[in-house]
Amino acid sequence: MSEQRGTHCPACGHGDYKSLFHGTDRLYATTTRSFTVVECSQCRLLRLFPQPDPAELGRYYPANYWFNPVANPAASPEERYRRFVLNDHVRFVERAIEAAGERGPVLDVGCGGGLFLRLLRERGHRVVGLDFSIDAARVAWEQNRVPALCATLSRAPLAPRTFSTITMFHVLEHLYDPIGYCDAARELLRDDGRLVIQVPNAACWQFLLFGEHWNGIDIPRHLINFKEKDLVNLLDVCGFTVVRRKHFSLRDNPAGLATTLAVGLDPMARRIRVPHETPGQRLWKDAVYFGLMLACLLPTAVEAACGAGSTIMVEARKK
Repeated sequence: MSEQRGTHCPACGHGDYKSLFHGTDRLYATTTRSFTVVECSQCRLLRLFPQPDPAELGRYYPANYWFNPVANPAASPEERYRRFVLNDHVRFVERAIEAAGERGPVLDVGCGGGLFLRLLRERGHRVVGLDFSIDAARVAWEQNRVPALCATLSRAPLAPRTFSTITMFHVLEHLYDPIGYCDAARELLRDDGRLVIQVPNAACWQFLLFGEHWNGIDIPRHLINFKEKDLVNLLDVCGFTVVRRKHFSLRDNPAGLATTLAVGLDPMARRIRVPHETPGQRLWKDAVYFGLMLACLLPTAVEAACGAGSTIMVEARKK
């Protein structure tokens, strides 16, 4: 019998672990299968066990789980909102671009529909997107007018030392081999290039409070659940030094808590799980969800100010 995928810790290679809890797909309900989240006995990294094989894992990603600006009647106000909250990411990345002092373009890995890259391009930056979904890459090209490739980073047809900055927002936690992606990013960056990574932070207060119901755990799509120290250690192994950290994301932290508290109101989850909402029902639920996000703004800001925010964003440079 073949060994189950993910038996050994991807960070330290240790084989011993302890089970923390069981859970299934709370957000999109793509499966009723129960998965276990375990903690490595050596380095305490959290991971899904057993990890589903690639064919199975692909079934847990709905075709339209990323934002498509032409896919729903509320797209226009929703896109305006997304542009507003993405400015938080744009400012962080622009500071990294300035620190790099390089003239190369910016590569966004896991670009989705490309709205973030469009905002960077509108500020005068050269940009390229990369996504595993061909439909997402098509939306990036056709709707947001940014070049995008459909590929994995480790096999992308890109020349070494091409980019001044590479970004990965909520990518590493989905990967079987995050080290491979960080190694590939290092090869693609110029000498003083910058790598910007954001992941859910499994050391946040929300995880302590809600456990398996915390939205950031996202069973079964998140194969690895990073704490801040895990991410820093990973980057160190891959030849990077972290130079800046941020524990609050205007786009992700309040919305993440709102979804944890009321998963049935999450707009993306409803779009996938309840496709027959009337426009009136959709607008009413969107309004309630938006109000809940506003209510979550203060507690998530306090959480982040104490260094325990539900996301961690870092800027790293090559050693």
